[in-house]
Amino acid sequence: MPKYFDIHSHLNFKDYDSDREQVIARLKETETHTITIGTDFESSKKAVELAEKYEEIYACIGVHPMDKLESFEVEKFESLIQNPKVVAIGECGLDFYHADKVDDYDRQKKLFLDQVEFALVHDKPVMIHARDAYLELLDILEPLKKEHKEKLQGNVHFFAGNMDVAKRFFDIGFTISFTGVITFVRDYDEVIKSAPLDMIMSETDAPYVAPLPYRGKRNEPSYVKEVVKKIAQIREEDEESVRVTLVNNAVRVIG
Repeated sequence: MPKYFDIHSHLNFKDYDSDREQVIARLKETETHTITIGTDFESSKKAVELAEKYEEIYACIGVHPMDKLESFEVEKFESLIQNPKVVAIGECGLDFYHADKVDDYDRQKKLFLDQVEFALVHDKPVMIHARDAYLELLDILEPLKKEHKEKLQGNVHFFAGNMDVAKRFFDIGFTISFTGVITFVRDYDEVIKSAPLDMIMSETDAPYVAPLPYRGKRNEPSYVKEVVKKIAQIREEDEESVRVTLVNNAVRVIG
């Protein structure tokens, strides 16, 4: 069992091309495991290649909602899903921060539903990307949960909603995860305090949003320990027990 689990990073991105081996060496040193997330077919393929090569890395395959050039081609992704280290589908979801909801809703919804269907067929959780779109996503997911019950599972990455939104995700069995942003803003303290500990997870979203004391630098998965530490501080709970629970949550969600 790893000491820390970063459930969302992008070690497949070009940001790591110059020193990826050293970044992965720090995973080993800190006993951290991570899920490397695809945002299109090529980055998904790269995530699988990294997962095959390194014990500490798992892969999540899918198409980001803001990729307007790519649809979810089932045949292509079927070739990747066979790998046992593919643990989730995504990141997929809705994003109306970067897109006009009226113009782009139908395209994004179809792209999302194609990936949810693929996840259901292959009994994998979905890794949700949601920006300015929590309510729209819940309106899609809640009826699907009634239909598919325990088969539909997932995590909402980089959660930035309020407790009412979080509770609706918990009610359909979806977890939420927090990034290094929680180390330098207080906006999410109430959700972190109020959420059941077994329904939240730690992530970096590396190379983005490095936590304190690394803020302003390129992020990496080994920094997830700062997120775990901050969750424990905000909840006023023992850091070691929080650490263990967060790892167990990740293992449970990815099976």
